[in-house]
Parts: sequence; structure tokens; C-alpha cells
Amino acid sequence: MSSSLDRKQQAWSALFSEPVDALVQRYTASVGFDKRLARFDIQGSLAHARMLAAQHIISSQDLADIERGMGLIAEDIAAGRFDWKLELEDVHLNIEARLTQLVGDAGKRLHTGRSRNDQVATDIRLWLRDAIDRIQAVLRALRAVLVDVAEANADTIMPGFTHLQVAQPVTFGHHLLAYVEMFGRDAERLADCRRRVNRLPLGAAALAGTSYALDRASVARELGFEAISQNSLDAVSDRDFAIEFCAAASLIMVHVSRLSEELVLWMSPAYGFIDLPDRYCTGSSIMPQKKNPDVPELARGKTGRVVGHLSALLVLMKGQPLAYNKDNQEDKEPLFDTADTLLDTLTLFADMVRGIRVNGEAMEKAARRGYATATDLADYLVKKGLPFRDAHEVVAHAVRDCTQHGCDLSELSLAELQRLHPAVQADVFEVLTLHGSAQSRNILGGTAPQQVRAQIARLRAELAG
Repeated sequence: MSSSLDRKQQAWSALFSEPVDALVQRYTASVGFDKRLARFDIQGSLAHARMLAAQHIISSQDLADIERGMGLIAEDIAAGRFDWKLELEDVHLNIEARLTQLVGDAGKRLHTGRSRNDQVATDIRLWLRDAIDRIQAVLRALRAVLVDVAEANADTIMPGFTHLQVAQPVTFGHHLLAYVEMFGRDAERLADCRRRVNRLPLGAAALAGTSYALDRASVARELGFEAISQNSLDAVSDRDFAIEFCAAASLIMVHVSRLSEELVLWMSPAYGFIDLPDRYCTGSSIMPQKKNPDVPELARGKTGRVVGHLSALLVLMKGQPLAYNKDNQEDKEPLFDTADTLLDTLTLFADMVRGIRVNGEAMEKAARRGYATATDLADYLVKKGLPFRDAHEVVAHAVRDCTQHGCDLSELSLAELQRLHPAVQADVFEVLTLHGSAQSRNILGGTAPQQVRAQIARLRAELAG
């Protein structure tokens, strides 16, 4: 049960005649997880205090005391010495109470012209802006690593799949660049999301603004905000910026999960296309031959966790009337965990992908097994004058014959191919080779090695910019 001293430290205590129930106190407190906002809470509070002093709302001495006290608090937090109190509910009241202990009435004046409602909205935006910047850095690093591996495998043939059936030959470099493009759009979404995160809510106070002559623009400039929230009700109550971030994060994790699924498949003995570094795998407790791709598997699983957080935030907001409601305390844990999971996953993948060992021979052998050049033969016949549907029918018969005889299209003799259609000439074998097939797709966006290298040059310039 809270003591009377603790009760006096609570900003809203004078109205109440009995202390908060101990279970209610634990149930409603957020300091256990929102204390990670401390650095940003101090940053926002200092900007607010400097503005109050510039507007002659508090004295220059008050400002000096607040800056001195906040410096001591920041040092204690960084050193792990700060005494976080559950009875003070959250990061804001904990810091304010300690500030008041250190500097007296100046600490009490800090909250002039603001509420915890606009304070926490500001803190979350500052924290999320920083998190987005860190995620963008590791996302860029992952894209750069994928480009490096793609360049080393610009000529490596592998089967391209549709429906997980062998479709056409592609290069492994081309395949990896598909993920570079996906992650590139993810980076664009994060950058766009950041613009909407980077709007200052401070000055909205509890919900209606404030009667003090605040200079919100000066606070925005000091804190690096690009814009100011224009409606006080909206500023304190909505968390659409957090939802938007979680949506962008979910898409990134979906792309990670797709790559993870392929890494798991490619590493299996049935494929044998790649091997992952040992430090990203584990063995079996009873099967000594096993090497399990734990990191890709777990990333695939954590994707569901991140998507779940997006759903949680959407449901959290859907029934809230204006303005702030206590429900919004539940925004932080899913938001924090989303950012942490995404940052850790991308960091791991950047190093893991760099260590991939490619088995080009196994890839090429798999491409030969699936009649991957069937479309090339059809295209060849079209160029000899057949309508595509007729060419498709001819090649289907050829594939059926090869299946019965256990051979590849490229292994058929010229006479056998000519029996399928007299238009076939000796130059047909140029298109029936896997490398010839890949090189023939020399069109913007195609799998031809020269196109892959052109894309790599473009991407390197983009990533360096």
C-alpha cells in the first residue's frame, strides 16, 4: 500500500481520500517498460524549460536549476543508479519527482504549460524517430550485403520457380536483387513514416491547448521536429504514427520471412544450394548429423509476433473517443518490441547473408532437372514463324518425350527436335543451354548477367547516396 509520503509525490493526489490499491498500482504502472523513454523525456523537458524561460514564464534561475538537475538525473540513469519507483507510475513522474528533490520549486515549475498527455506523445515520437534512423541504417547494410553476394553470383545459374516448380533459369544474383528491391521499398516506407512521426505534439497540454504563451515553434526547432501538430485533441490522442510504423515493420518482416523460407529450403539436403555460417545454426540433441538453420526459422516465427503487434495497436485504437485515454498506455510494449525485434533481425541477417556459401553446381543441376529451357524452345519456334500457342504445344510434346526417356531438352539430337517441328535448325542448341537462356533475357529488369551487373551499379550508387 502506498505511504502518505508517496501519495504526496503523485501529481494528482490532493483530490483523493485513500491510497491506490496495491494491485491497482501494479496494474496501472508503466515505469517498468516506459523508463526506456528517459533520455527522450529529459530531452523534451529541457527544450520545454528553455522555451518557458525565453517566454518569461519561468525565471532564468529556474532554468539553470532544471538544467543542472536534469544533468545529474541523466548521469544517474546512464550509470544505472536511478531509483525507479513503482508508486510514481511512469517515467515522467519519476524524473519530475527526483528533479524536485534535487532543485526544489524549479522542478515543480517545469510542468507549466504541459500535461503528461502531450509529454508522452512527444517522448514516443522522439524515441520512434531515433529507432527508425537506427533501423534504416541496418536495412541499408543488409541491402548492401545482398548486393555484394549478388555481384559474386551474377553468372551463377539456378532454377527460377513458380508454384515451387522449376520454371525458367535465372541467376542467383538476379534472385537476390529481388530482395534488395523489396527492402528498398521498405526503406521508402520508413522514410515516409518518419515524416509523420516527426511532428511536435508538445503544447497541446491535456487536450485543449494552454493559456500560457508557449512558443511551440522554438521547441520544434530545438528538438528537430519538421512540423507541429495542428490540433490539440488529435496531438495527444492518436497513435496512428505508431501504427504506421508497425505496418511498415510488418512488411519488412514479411520480406525477411520470405527470404528466411528460401534459406531454409536451400540449405536442406534436398536442395543443397547454400550453406549458412555455423554461428547462425544449431545441432540436434540426438541426431549428430543435423545442422539446423535456427536464425532464419526464428525470424520467420518472429514475423508473426510483429504482425500481431500491428493488430494489437489497431484494436487498441479502434474504440477510443477523443481525447487521451488510459488505453494508450498499452501502445508502448508492442511498439518497443516491434522496433527491437526488427533491429535485431536485420542486424543478424546482414552478417549471416554475407557468410552464405553458394553451391553453384547444385543450383545448375537442379535447373537442368526441371526442363527450365522449355519456354526458350517455344520462343525459338515463335521466332521461326509459329504462333506461340502452337509452339507451346510442340514443346509440351518434347518435354513429355524427355520425361519418358529421362533426358533434358538440350540432350535431344537435332533430328529428334526436327521431328517435333521442321523449323528447328542447328542454332536451337544456343537457346537450350541454361547460360544461353539467362543471357537471352537481356532486357531491363531481366536475369541476364549484364543486366544484373547494371542493376548492381545502380544500387551501389543509390546506397552510397
